[in-house]
Amino acid sequence: MSIHEFLNTSPTWMKEDGPESDIVISTRIRIARNLARYPFPVLLTDSDAEAIVEEVRKALSSPEMQRIGKFELFRSRELSDVERQVFVEKHIISPALAEEDRRSAFAVLGNESVSVMINEEDHLRIQCIFPGFQVRNAWLSASRIDDILEMKLDYAFDEKYGFLTSCPTNVGTGIRASVMMHLPGLVLTNQINRILSAISQVGLVVRGLYGEGSDATGNLFQVSNQITLGQSEDEILENLQGVVKQILEHERAARNQLLRENREALEDRIWRSYGILAYARKIESKESMQRLSDIKLGIDLHLIKGVSAGILKELMVMTRPAFLQKLTGKELAPGERDWRRASIIRERLRSDSALQ
Repeated sequence: MSIHEFLNTSPTWMKEDGPESDIVISTRIRIARNLARYPFPVLLTDSDAEAIVEEVRKALSSPEMQRIGKFELFRSRELSDVERQVFVEKHIISPALAEEDRRSAFAVLGNESVSVMINEEDHLRIQCIFPGFQVRNAWLSASRIDDILEMKLDYAFDEKYGFLTSCPTNVGTGIRASVMMHLPGLVLTNQINRILSAISQVGLVVRGLYGEGSDATGNLFQVSNQITLGQSEDEILENLQGVVKQILEHERAARNQLLRENREALEDRIWRSYGILAYARKIESKESMQRLSDIKLGIDLHLIKGVSAGILKELMVMTRPAFLQKLTGKELAPGERDWRRASIIRERLRSDSALQ
C-alpha cells in the first residue's frame, strides 16, 4: 500500500466488531525491545539509528515475516507533520515517535493491525491492535512477530532482569497490554473514581485515549498493566483480563441502573446529543466526542435505532485535527476544523439514516 492509501483507509480494529464490543473498543499489545550492539535511542548517533532501521527492515522482509503479510516501512523525516499526526490519531504510532522526526521510522502491516515503531523510546516497539476484548489473540499475534524478529536480531537481554529497556518500568517482559473501554455508565453514576482507585491497587493503570498524559475524552479509558518485571507474560495478561471482566460487569450494572432510575433523563441526554450532532454547523473536538459517546450509549441500550454501533470508533479518528486536514487537503485553522468536523458528523448520521 502507498502512503496515500494508508492515510485514507481505516484500520481493521475500527471497521470490525469484536467480543464485548458494546463496551470494549479495542485491545492492544505493545512489546518493547532493544538491540544489544547499540546504545539506547537517547544516546544513538545518526549512523547507528540508520543502521537499526536497516536491520529491522531486512528482518521484516524475511520469508518468515512475509508469511504473516507485507510490511510497508516509512521514515518519519519523509512525512509531513500532518501525515505523522494522522498515524498517531489512527493509533498506529505513538505521539513520541511522531515528534522524533529525524531518526525514527515505522513499519505497518497492510490491514494496520500490526505496526513496528523504530527508534522511539526503545529501538523497537511491536504493537498489535484487535477490535473488542481479545487479549489472548492480540498477544499471540504480537508474540509471533517478536519471535521471528528475535531470530533475526540480537536483542538486549539479561538473565536476571529479562529484556532491557530505556525506561526501568518496562524492564522484564517489556509488555504493555491495554484495553480501551467506553464507560459512560460508570461516569454518569459517579462510580468511575472509585473503580479507577481500585484498579490502581492491583498493578494496573488507567490512561486516556492516546495513552500517558492524555485525557479520557468521550468516556474512553485505557486500562493497562503497570508491572513488567517479576511477572510472567501469562500472569500479566491474566491479571488484565480478570480486572477488565470486573469492569465490564460494573459498567453493565451502571447502565441498567440508569435505565431503571433515570430513564427519562438518560433518553433526553442521548437524543439532545443526537440532535446537536445531526444539525450543528460547528463543533469542537471535545464536545463532539462527548456527544458521540452519548449516541453510542443510546445505540448499545437500544434507545437509538438506525445508527451503526461503530460510529464512535470511526468518528473518533475521522474528526481529529490531522485527519480532518488530510481529508480536506489543506491546513485548517481551529475554527475551520470545527466546521469541517460538524459537516463530517452530519454526513455520517445522514448516511446511516439513508440505509434504513
